[in-house]
Amino acid sequence: MNAPLLTTVRAVADETKSLAAEGVARSTAAPTNSAQARTLYRARQAIYPKLVHGRFRLLKFVGMAVMLGIYYGLPWIRWERGPNAPDQAVLVDLVRERFYFFWIEIWPQEVYYVTGLLILAALGLFLVTALFGRVWCGYACPQTVWTDLYIMVERLIEGDRNARIRLDKSPWTFEKLAKKVAKHIAWILIAAMTGGAWILYFHDAPTLAATLFQGTADLSAYVFLGVLTFTTYWLAGHMREQVCTFMCPWPRIQAALIDKDTLTVTYRTDRGEPRGPHKKGQPWEGRGHCIDCNQCVAACPMGIDIRDGDQLECINCALCIDACNDVMKRVDLPFGLIAYDTHENIERRAHGEKARFRPFRPRLALYAVAIAIVAGVMLFGLSTRATLDLSILRERNPTFVRLSDGSIRNAYAVKIQNHKNMAREFQLLVEGPKNLEIKVVGANETVDVEGDKLREIRVLLTVPAPSITAASMPVTFKVVDAKTHETTESRSVFLSDGAGS
Repeated sequence: MNAPLLTTVRAVADETKSLAAEGVARSTAAPTNSAQARTLYRARQAIYPKLVHGRFRLLKFVGMAVMLGIYYGLPWIRWERGPNAPDQAVLVDLVRERFYFFWIEIWPQEVYYVTGLLILAALGLFLVTALFGRVWCGYACPQTVWTDLYIMVERLIEGDRNARIRLDKSPWTFEKLAKKVAKHIAWILIAAMTGGAWILYFHDAPTLAATLFQGTADLSAYVFLGVLTFTTYWLAGHMREQVCTFMCPWPRIQAALIDKDTLTVTYRTDRGEPRGPHKKGQPWEGRGHCIDCNQCVAACPMGIDIRDGDQLECINCALCIDACNDVMKRVDLPFGLIAYDTHENIERRAHGEKARFRPFRPRLALYAVAIAIVAGVMLFGLSTRATLDLSILRERNPTFVRLSDGSIRNAYAVKIQNHKNMAREFQLLVEGPKNLEIKVVGANETVDVEGDKLREIRVLLTVPAPSITAASMPVTFKVVDAKTHETTESRSVFLSDGAGS
């Protein structure tokens, strides 16, 4: 037997012994049907995922680096918006009541855009899940990304799977204590960076970061930093797969979104069964290609056996594919015993038919059309929205005033909202009954409104008695930007006793 194959056999044997030992430990535990063992909560059994190499492991590393880079780096990107405006590219500004995303500015009354984004995210997730199963869970979910990062740190400090198992089973020594302390310190630092990065999205990042280290930041910043640090450390470091299995609702929802044509991580039973150990030189006739090495189980961060079929715990990370392909390479068999495949294809191959993938299906078309409609409505709204608002409130006490010359006067509270960051001049126009007179209390021909401010003015409308034709007559208020001529209008009524009609 050559050296590489001997090394492979020994490695597989070690992994098999480890998995067997875990199975024996579970089987020798107290019976679950005993009165003493029947509890509402089962203690977590530690999972030690093995490091594998392959395109899916590389894809997860690259995806993790990109997403963490975006998360930690986005608050530090600057974006010039002019005077009196924050220069942080992405900012939830609670003081100014604004959400800034590069060139997009969302105002409080435009919360429907946030609703639209949530709808787009949900529909996009439905579409991707119907196509490729739980790839969101396997590659992009924050719980997966930070758990993967924590496992990577754990592996760097304590070693790979077998080394971590031996370390946990060994008695406490200075070396074990040093490794455990170093690991948890690294975890806490990552959690603190994670919590700190999150609160930077709500404040100017350089300013808040400086005050946090100086101890002069607002108390709420330290409270949120502490809460987010603890939750990141606990969820990614200790709970891990339990979050996906017991806390997250998505595994239950996805069952309604996938069908027999969805590409999911699949053990190809038509090729792998019947499984069993295989020695070098033995023929493959009459048996499957699965050698029952359990490497797919050793690589799984959820601790499941993909060969058992679709399972709630599977996050479609595809690490079992890399692990299996590595074994197939060493026993001179083609890749793909575990692969992204559909249940339809397994059935088709069992009947001697050619495999196929159908990306165009009715439900996918429905999701795509819905995404296009919602995105189109949002883009149209953003491209056509006004930068000023006008609201009119007619004073009701008194309803109207009759002047000494017989004319009728109504009073109105006019509110002009300037959404731009610079001061603007507006001209107020009113259309209504004939010979209508306009008087703006405390203002001249134009009304000045500061940048990103609302100004309320009192407007008096007077109509001579001969021009009064009804007890209620429509009036239209218009506000025109003196420079850009941007115009907005609002309608109201002019009330009288109708005596002039």
